[in-house]
Amino acid sequence: MASAPISIWCKLSRLLSPAFLCAFLFACAEPLQEPFQLAGATMGTRYHIAWQPTAQSPGPEEVLVAVEAELEAINASMSTYRDDSEILRFNSAPVGVWFEVTPAFAEVFVQARRVSDATGGAYDVSVGPLVRLWGFGPDMHDTVPDAGALAGALAMVGESSIEFDAEKGALRKLSPLELDFSSVAKGFGVDVLARWLLANQIENFLVEIGGEIRVAGERPTGGPWRIAVEKPDPAGRVPVATVMLSDQAIATSGDYRNYFEIDGVRYSHILDPRTGQPVRHDLVSVSVVHASAAAADAWATALTVLGTEQALALAKQQALAVYLISRDGAELRTQYSPAMAPLLGMN
Repeated sequence: MASAPISIWCKLSRLLSPAFLCAFLFACAEPLQEPFQLAGATMGTRYHIAWQPTAQSPGPEEVLVAVEAELEAINASMSTYRDDSEILRFNSAPVGVWFEVTPAFAEVFVQARRVSDATGGAYDVSVGPLVRLWGFGPDMHDTVPDAGALAGALAMVGESSIEFDAEKGALRKLSPLELDFSSVAKGFGVDVLARWLLANQIENFLVEIGGEIRVAGERPTGGPWRIAVEKPDPAGRVPVATVMLSDQAIATSGDYRNYFEIDGVRYSHILDPRTGQPVRHDLVSVSVVHASAAAADAWATALTVLGTEQALALAKQQALAVYLISRDGAELRTQYSPAMAPLLGMN
């Protein structure tokens, strides 16, 4: 695959994701070296990679082959749209039986459990029954479940009913439940690709999958990468803040793109595992910066469930860099945690 001039990548950046616009929207000057770029489909969305080659780094053809292989492995493990995926085989496994999992699967589960424990269960990847019930999984539909069906699905939620044996690399269910890694898998995919790039002497890059981003080193024109957080408006993509990053990841979560409406009521794809209901409060967008894209991905969802006040309080307690956008009547209000301030240039 031929390399792409920075001007072309600037144009591509406008299509990057529902959550973020690439740094090149702000700096499209000629780079110190001409970067390569790749884009493709994965996990029901798109991936984009931009990097500056070195004398030691592999060519774009080799990078493409490796990227596709890594993404295929993640899909084979974590996709709820593939009947033979690892996660669906676990979901159909009998209660009480140990199920050996791949290292990637175990890593994602452990990351999810950390966030679940820190949020008192506001984040829980055993929400599979709820996701299906509300029509946000493979069997999509726009219907509100009745109270009985909701109670039945909610009774199957609770990852505390899963035991993990790190030595065996195995999980077992203590009661019927179903995992869904949709809230963390894209971030994990970003981390996997970033690890491969770093291991292959590529030190300056941006990786994005469906809005989850991780950067390393510097942008092509020098200096930290500048990632724009967009206004939560399904009708357009207007940046409201610029986050300056180097060797970090950023992920967003919001209720303004994936939802359905019935009789004027909006039902978001973000579900509260404690109630079984879509979240309905003033917090509409959460952006989290973290060393790990998987962690940022999970935290963004968890804080969205908690709502503005609890999210900001927990972000301060956990020293998380967080940018929040909430509705205040017809207006939007922005807040950020102390750890986010330096990344916004607020020293």
